[in-house]
Amino acid sequence: MRFPRKFAGIFGLVFLALVLSPSAGAKTKSRTEPQTHKVTSKPLAATVRSKVGRYPIVGKKSDRARLASSGVSRKTTRKVARIESERVASRAVEEADFDSAGNPLLRSAAFYVQDVRTGQVLLEKNSSSVVPIASITKLMTAMVVLDAHLPLNEVLEVSEDDVDRLKGTSSRLAVGTRMSREELMRLALMSSENRAASSLSRNYPGGQKVFVDAMNAKAQLLGMGDTRFYDGSGLNHSNVSSARDLATLVSNASHYPLIREFTTTAEYTAELAGGRIHTFHNTNSLVRSPEWQIEVSKTGFINESGKCLVMQAWMANKPLAIVLLDSWGRFTRLADANRIRRWLEEVLPRNGAKMAGTPPSAETSIN
Repeated sequence: MRFPRKFAGIFGLVFLALVLSPSAGAKTKSRTEPQTHKVTSKPLAATVRSKVGRYPIVGKKSDRARLASSGVSRKTTRKVARIESERVASRAVEEADFDSAGNPLLRSAAFYVQDVRTGQVLLEKNSSSVVPIASITKLMTAMVVLDAHLPLNEVLEVSEDDVDRLKGTSSRLAVGTRMSREELMRLALMSSENRAASSLSRNYPGGQKVFVDAMNAKAQLLGMGDTRFYDGSGLNHSNVSSARDLATLVSNASHYPLIREFTTTAEYTAELAGGRIHTFHNTNSLVRSPEWQIEVSKTGFINESGKCLVMQAWMANKPLAIVLLDSWGRFTRLADANRIRRWLEEVLPRNGAKMAGTPPSAETSIN
């Protein structure tokens, strides 16, 4: 059958268009070749960032309201939430917990993990670097107060001298708040109350200067040669130590029953000035986890130190001193602690390592 010449020209043009089209060429590619997709997250993220600055995963009402007030539509907000969620998920996959040899990949700038019983060092990095330690200081503060055998039921008053003029941090303890020395110590250790620590040092016989001298003398007595204190709260960035020294600090702090109790209490409700009732929470959320058996705990943070965490905890039937310094993210120190626990309790036994030891019995104070 012959087509009229005018139809033949039309069919020829259609055939040529099909052959030269991109979709036709794509059919010739292997089916195993990864498909590419149009990337829209970068320009969208850039657009939103230009309007609202840094943005978290957009799930909270405050985040959505902030975006809306900046002229970002609800549809765009949902897209940003999805893109950010996918980015975080992919990053979690990329950041493995262990390397190919089964060693934990820790993100803290310095760390030190030591078997308290045998002295064996299990993990370390930059352990001799002398760095600011922030509120880890408060462990020494409590030890010096307890060593002086001062009356714990004596009522002390928070004064203007206890207000942070250095960093400008806030506090629930208003000037004029009256509490016993024991309560102030509990809040200093558990929720890292700076005014509580300041009041403890200020009410030491001889005042704060004598108190700081006693802190440094105690550090020398314990063999902490890398350690130096200038205040009792840790707000002064000149309070410095090394991860190795802090393992010694936390190990010795574990011999004080009140320090063990106060640093591992999840929350405490206290009466403040004016009869106000407030519940304080532990700054280390791991003390609330049933997976952890923690004897001593203290967190710390100032800009100069980064996020810090020291603990003495039982893992794989071993009493371990764990020191994590200058963690870059909000949750990095907790994630590192969990990586260490998993390494000891899951990875090493799977690789045939034997862990000997028995859980602790009731200890007595040596102060």
